[in-house]
Amino acid sequence: MKNDEKQVLLDVKNLKKYFNVGNKKILKAVDDISLQIYKGETLGLVGESGCGKSTFGRTVIHLYDPTDGTVTFDGTKIDKNLDTKQRHELCRRMQMIFQDPYASLNPRRKILDIVAEGIDAHGLAANKKERDAKVIELLETVGLQAEHADRFPHEFSGGQRQRVALARAVVKRSDYFLLDEPLSNLDAQLRLRARKELVKIHEMYRPTMVYVTHDQIEAMTVGQRVAIMYRGNMEMLDTPSHVYNMPASIFCARFIGSPSMNIISCQYENGNLSIGDQMIRLAPMWRPIADACPSGKYCVGIRPEHIVLSSRPTETSICGTVKYVEDYGNRYGVYIDVKGEKSELIAICNDSVPRPGENIFMNIDFRKLHLFDAQSEKSLGYPEEIRRLNAALDFSMPDAQNKNQKTGGKYHESFGQYQCV
Repeated sequence: MKNDEKQVLLDVKNLKKYFNVGNKKILKAVDDISLQIYKGETLGLVGESGCGKSTFGRTVIHLYDPTDGTVTFDGTKIDKNLDTKQRHELCRRMQMIFQDPYASLNPRRKILDIVAEGIDAHGLAANKKERDAKVIELLETVGLQAEHADRFPHEFSGGQRQRVALARAVVKRSDYFLLDEPLSNLDAQLRLRARKELVKIHEMYRPTMVYVTHDQIEAMTVGQRVAIMYRGNMEMLDTPSHVYNMPASIFCARFIGSPSMNIISCQYENGNLSIGDQMIRLAPMWRPIADACPSGKYCVGIRPEHIVLSSRPTETSICGTVKYVEDYGNRYGVYIDVKGEKSELIAICNDSVPRPGENIFMNIDFRKLHLFDAQSEKSLGYPEEIRRLNAALDFSMPDAQNKNQKTGGKYHESFGQYQCV
């Protein structure tokens, strides 16, 4: 389905939320954000701790009153002018799942009654038998068992409590879910299982989900689109593939991906890039973009996994000295000093690791390059050839789904590294 065919569920325009923090200082937690969220969509909202992502989510559903801006939910403007009936209907259609499930579960009530609260409040069952049957069905859907309905919250583990909170939210068949760091208190294995259950719930009922997290992996795997926040602003909103392959700024480039993207200050003149004390010829497809840089100051970005190490130079390689090597178990991080460059670079290789002190050449694939304006820290854009390539590989786009796409590769003799291209 194309964007113009999608139905907008949530329309946020120029939303602001400021806090007075004393001494006449104002904290701009959310600063003029606009976006549209579609019916049935999952949106991963990600950013550093303190960037304003939770405040944005809570302001959208009016747990916080906005300082300015408007929020429209399925054609209804959410503000103080809503009557009691409209507010009651919005409470049914909008749900929030909190970070700490135990704090949101009544310790004196059994799970059956906790999950059934929404059914009782909105009259969604004709009698107690139907009500209890719906609760049992949902508990089993989220991975619990029927006998769990007769227990109290303190008898459950953290992962089980989060499943109870999920069942309680889903029982009303709400249209919109705000999940605020719902898995942050779980260990790695439980988080993986819980993510799968969230995806299963979405496939079953197709609600609109906004998943707030500081974990980039969660945002990228759960979200059909990813919104990156930075200091109260929306830095980028796009598909996971585009966020990774075509970041809108240096912050996005560094924030998404592990290890972080290498960002290198450089000079550009007459089609040549000067990196440290070395020079490489910039590919023709990049030159019009480099020529249009407003400030004339450049940064080049290259992800560690897109650097190919070699013992021999090429026209697109720079030389460095291996400083040290990190063993990740299934791959290696090679830290390299480049002559004339202050910061060290990191490259990822799978085997045949070079030794510390060894001179090495880093071959750069221009199809994996990123150019930024060093002054504004914004991306200078991408050549049409790269845009077409990324669009073809974007599985979140309709024309890329249900295709058996294969990634080519080439073998490099020097260190036996397989590099996807």
